[in-house]
Amino acid sequence: MGAPSVSLIHDVFVAVPARCEPQLHRLGNAGGRSINHITHDSRLVRNGSMFACIRGAASDGHLFAQNAVDNGAVALLVDDALDIDVPQLIVKSVRESLGWAASAVYGHPSRDLTILGVTGTNGKTTTTHMAMSIARSAGRHANSIGTLSGARTTPEATELHESLRQMVNAGVTFVAMEVSSHGLDQHRVDGIVFDASIFTNLTIDHLDYHHTMEAYFEAKALLFQAERSRQMIVNTDDEYGRRLAAMVGDLSITYGLADALGLTVTPNGSTFTWRGSSIELYLGGAFNVSNALGAATAMAALDYSAHSIAQGLTDLVSVDGRWESVPCDLGFAVIVDYAHTPDGLANVLRSARQVANGGRVIVVFGCGGDRDTTKRPIMGALAAELSDIAILTSDNPRGEDPAKILDDVAAGFRDITKSAHRLIEIDRRTAIYMAIEMASENDIVIIAGKGHERTQTIGDTVIGFDDRLVASQALGQRAGEPMK
Repeated sequence: MGAPSVSLIHDVFVAVPARCEPQLHRLGNAGGRSINHITHDSRLVRNGSMFACIRGAASDGHLFAQNAVDNGAVALLVDDALDIDVPQLIVKSVRESLGWAASAVYGHPSRDLTILGVTGTNGKTTTTHMAMSIARSAGRHANSIGTLSGARTTPEATELHESLRQMVNAGVTFVAMEVSSHGLDQHRVDGIVFDASIFTNLTIDHLDYHHTMEAYFEAKALLFQAERSRQMIVNTDDEYGRRLAAMVGDLSITYGLADALGLTVTPNGSTFTWRGSSIELYLGGAFNVSNALGAATAMAALDYSAHSIAQGLTDLVSVDGRWESVPCDLGFAVIVDYAHTPDGLANVLRSARQVANGGRVIVVFGCGGDRDTTKRPIMGALAAELSDIAILTSDNPRGEDPAKILDDVAAGFRDITKSAHRLIEIDRRTAIYMAIEMASENDIVIIAGKGHERTQTIGDTVIGFDDRLVASQALGQRAGEPMK
């Protein structure tokens, strides 16, 4: 779906900020030509497209401009004039201009929506789904954008603004959106002013991209600028959250676990009182209480009622791959969680310990290949320290040698003197079966790292693999059910 009325290159020119130094070139008599689509991928060009020529590490979009025009592009977004006879918008940086241009092409759809942005290392997906559930409980047509809805946590600017236009056309009025540090650093959310933004936490991750925690924090903090977010909701249980709140000053609204009065946590949820309202949460783990508090605080700031907030949190009974219980009637619990960072793994294991009722905590986990290597030994150490049995296995090794990844993680095992039983099994299916075979009454088996994912990437091969399905099959085998 396109914008309600076609955009002209003049509209895009006006939308791009002056700091991007926009200039019109080769306008001729075609300045009024309609633009109904924008892309930086020449393969996706269609009649009426504006083609954005991004200079990347691997290729330069300017080299594909003529091909894009041949395929129907009616205008170009460039950082240098090209000898091609179509209107061109020349800017200092195509990457930094793309979000603003895309917003204009699709008729500035974010202006017709209430948009909540959620950023942080952990908790983004669950928090956005909690907020969406609250909005729906109040009768709003709500949707979400994030890890569970696309290939990227935060889509490319061209895809993002097109999706927002499609949502507006479908009658959506509220969007809860995950905002990644990559998305902020790469200007993917430019052109959007968020009605409220939440900072959940910041812990070690993505250092392969940001290199330092300081750079990682600075990328996250970009969301909390007055011109980008109207209201700023910050978790001050987190050390970086306290730092961010101090930076933002009076513009911030803070929250923390102390806001949850009379808190009781079980494997299947929690109950507490928040601002005088009784909250019943069906998502297990103390970390989900923090996520609920962030969502509740933000939605209250957006003028949602206490009743809608309480009802929306109660209505959300599961989030795909986030502390997701696998049905088990053998006297122990099996939980699948996306925890793939040190803090995420620690939160899940501590929550499991809190509700294990004297049973053991058994964890199956690994680390992904071609990603931040610094967290691997840290996660190994945490698993050894916080579990009774730790089974190290493959996650998504991608282009790396799975055995090398396991060696990196196992280095953390050796740094911990706690006598947890530590095993290494490179085959993930076998590792899950091992964990479930070992489990006894009151134990909690945590299968961490892949969560909602339904595939495993090994080299160039992608195979079907769902931790929940494999765990269910292992439980069936242990219960003596015939193999399907």
